[in-house]
Amino acid sequence: MKAVLLVTAEGIDELVALGFPLRPGDLGENITTRGLDRRCLRAGQRYHVGGAVIELSEMRAPCNTLNVLGAGIQAAIYDSRVKAGDPSSPRWGLSGFYASVVKAGKARPGDPVALVKEFG
Repeated sequence: MKAVLLVTAEGIDELVALGFPLRPGDLGENITTRGLDRRCLRAGQRYHVGGAVIELSEMRAPCNTLNVLGAGIQAAIYDSRVKAGDPSSPRWGLSGFYASVVKAGKARPGDPVALVKEFG
């Protein structure tokens, strides 16, 4: 299984509005989506990404390497409620989700990302 990091473009837009100078890829993500609600992402969901299928496995806990993106970035994307698995946190999904590759395939910029299976 290979690991990828998925982040929503809408989440990046929220962080830009808070003053963080971010572009897609700056959070270290391999996949940046548009049109998925980060608040609805959950471990166990499977998504088609182009010809591949990935399964969300866990929320990403931010590390110190993100500090170069601005003071307070870690607190802006992750809090104790996210750590406890509480999706009602306003920061839910901002740090991104790790996913495993269930089915390898080509994924290109602009390919649709669609939910194919809810939990487990």
